Amino acid sequence: MITKVLIANRGEIALRIIRSCKEMGLKTVSVYSTIDKESLHVKFSDEAVCIGPALSKDSYLNISKIIAAAEITNSDAIHPGYGFLSENAEFSKICHENKIKFIGPDSSMIQKMGDKVSAKKTMEAAGIPTIPGSDGLIKDISEGKKIAKKINYPIILKATAGGGGKGMRIVNKKSEFESAWNAAKAESEASFSNSGLYLEKFIEEPHHIEIQIIGDQYGNVSHLSERDCSIQRRHQKLVEETPSPIVNKKLRDKMGEAAVKAGKFIKYEGAGTIEFLVDKYKNFYFMEMNTRIQVEHGITEEVTDYDLVKEQIKVANGVKVSGKHYYPKLHSIECRINAEDPSANFRPSPGKITALHKPGGHGVRVDTHIYSGYEVPPNYDSMIAKLIVSHQTREEAIVRMKRALEEFIIEGIKTTIPFHIKLMKNKKFKSGIFTTNFMETFKF
Repeated sequence: MITKVLIANRGEIALRIIRSCKEMGLKTVSVYSTIDKESLHVKFSDEAVCIGPALSKDSYLNISKIIAAAEITNSDAIHPGYGFLSENAEFSKICHENKIKFIGPDSSMIQKMGDKVSAKKTMEAAGIPTIPGSDGLIKDISEGKKIAKKINYPIILKATAGGGGKGMRIVNKKSEFESAWNAAKAESEASFSNSGLYLEKFIEEPHHIEIQIIGDQYGNVSHLSERDCSIQRRHQKLVEETPSPIVNKKLRDKMGEAAVKAGKFIKYEGAGTIEFLVDKYKNFYFMEMNTRIQVEHGITEEVTDYDLVKEQIKVANGVKVSGKHYYPKLHSIECRINAEDPSANFRPSPGKITALHKPGGHGVRVDTHIYSGYEVPPNYDSMIAKLIVSHQTREEAIVRMKRALEEFIIEGIKTTIPFHIKLMKNKKFKSGIFTTNFMETFKF
């Protein structure tokens, strides 16, 4: 049985995991870089180990240092959170080799579903709808052009090891193919040390809808309905909500059934997300799987009253999941608060927080690691808080979110709060009729 968990992460997700662990009576160990010495996850864990300087490669991405920290603290499990090593198959494998329970799927599962080409083939074998495209990696420009001609433009080139929009290029016509290919290949190599590309039909007017699943070690899989992640910029999510304004009961049941089928087919263990693109005709296509907890897991927790982090730990301990499915009882919206200046093309804005007031009241949740006097480092992701509100209806949730955003005061740095306030007033957003292209026309 797990008794002590090392959290191989930082920021709000590290705090989130510590809280669930403490409620379960588990000891916690934080790891931190030198620049994170004063971070709250260091202060609130039972033990803390410095694993290196600020650069991620020397600290939060350094597997040997994290394993060493687990060994010297006698940690019997590691929770990777999201980002960093959370979807690193080698890390999962090394944890297993060192008899440390990795709270998540095993290395073969991460490898199979983390590589997008492999994941697509696996889902096709499972009978899950996939987007038309190449059968695997494209050898060269000539082969890519032939496939594009066969399925018709527009198409999208994607990095097989990609994420966060890196190594992706939309190609509207044949004459654009070569330059897009070269740019995507170079970006993929620089970002992931892997220049492999594949090709898919570009879905026009798409909605990004994901289904949360949780599977155990015995083949049982439950789903917790959908989240709409269509409000995004450069393939980075800005706002998420559940239930989706475009998903009806029939579509929810079909997508939930497909996600559970996928989870059972691959014998998935832990919390994961099956991500789909939904077109204007309500056809849905598998896009990718995230084999970890998601940033936006909190909105699902709020509408289903289900602690996903606790469930991850229970599954790792060999507890069975119920096998039943969970549906939204409320409407919940999450705004990602980033240390960025939206008036300057979302330029990062690290620095010292000189004043902080967090919103409160019924139906308001703030997941954050910041405090007045906290120095936001320039070395990591710019997200500093997640503001989550819930209400009976979407319309009421939007009103509550606007009120909470107006209460949220962060001084000393620029944040995306003003952007979110304007978004909550936007007629198109309020209508619920929007796609992943929304930000192309939204003016801040």
